[in-house]
Amino acid sequence: MTESTYDIAVVGAGAVGLSAALAFARDGYSTVLVGGLDVRRDGRTVALLNGSVRFLEALGVWPAVATAAAPLETMRIVDDTGSLFRPPPAAFRAGEIGLDAFGWNIENVALVEALAEAARTRETLTLVPEFATGFATGETGAVVTLADGTSLRAGLVVAADGRNSKLRQIAGIGTQTWSYPQSAVTVILAHDRDHRETSTEFHTRHGPFTLVPLPGRRSSLVWVTSKPEAERLSALDDAALARAVERQAQSHLGAMRVDGPRGLVPMSGLSVNRYWSRHLALVGEAAHVFPPIGAQGLNLGFRDAAALRDAVIDGGDQGHGPGSDETLAAYQRGRDLDVRLRTAAVDGLNRTLLTGMIPTDFLRGAGLLALSNIGPLRRIVMREGVLPRVGVPRLMQGVSSAG
Repeated sequence: MTESTYDIAVVGAGAVGLSAALAFARDGYSTVLVGGLDVRRDGRTVALLNGSVRFLEALGVWPAVATAAAPLETMRIVDDTGSLFRPPPAAFRAGEIGLDAFGWNIENVALVEALAEAARTRETLTLVPEFATGFATGETGAVVTLADGTSLRAGLVVAADGRNSKLRQIAGIGTQTWSYPQSAVTVILAHDRDHRETSTEFHTRHGPFTLVPLPGRRSSLVWVTSKPEAERLSALDDAALARAVERQAQSHLGAMRVDGPRGLVPMSGLSVNRYWSRHLALVGEAAHVFPPIGAQGLNLGFRDAAALRDAVIDGGDQGHGPGSDETLAAYQRGRDLDVRLRTAAVDGLNRTLLTGMIPTDFLRGAGLLALSNIGPLRRIVMREGVLPRVGVPRLMQGVSSAG
């Protein structure tokens, strides 16, 4: 068969790969998306922060996403560690920084389906539901080999093929991995009381226990705990698991019942030595893996896609091709600090909960108390968490929340 040629080939049809392909096609690049959709429900949700909402608006996808999402207007943190320095519960409200919501929570599968529907109708975007098995570079671009024996050529290949990225391995990009003595139980729940658009996070000695609103009287749970306890919880029947969740949540949402699929997620992380090699850029979990804490993973993946799009456009303005070293080095510079800072923040929070050391407990408690009582500091931290001021990709810029 004749080899097809594109400006950009995106490999991996998860949320990050779909968004990257839509962004490039939106700007007129002939783009191909390689990979099969995974629309299995696994009990996992994502809290889309303000920048991600702006990105989805720019891609024309937000109206479809919003109908299946719930706003996070208040974030409540409860210290349930038993620490001597336990501060009172703290509440952070989006209205304090001029937003309707910090973010919007949606099931992963609903987000992927909305992005896939947009991809099917986007001009200049070709969908190839095959898996990539090979990757090679030449002077002017790269060739991706597919499972059916065909191949395609592109000036830039975007690896959005997950934490076990085959393209990253073929390119020889090194990784660092780490793990924690924990796992996360994920499940969708229904409950008797209104969540009032409030996300509640209990900091326990084994990790965060977080209930995040979904539409109606439903919430998603990420319960990070020790591996043996997570395995015990995941083996419970629905009624017993719901009772265990209600007890851990101190009954603040009333009686609960399991209302969707559940999952068991190992707590681990991954970082890469570099975000690119010749004619190849890494995005999403091909570039960084986070444990499910703090809503960072997918939001960072969307920032990767939006930042890569900016680097390609800016490189083109300077006469460089999408996959040129100059373009991809600019992408690296734009992502490196952002990802390092978020990695350190998530890792630090999780490890402080696990230590049980009195000085660490004191510092964590004092920090939360300061955020509760010092308004200007609280607002600065909230803005940086939701609306970073530095290095925000152009499609993510904006100051007000979507409604």
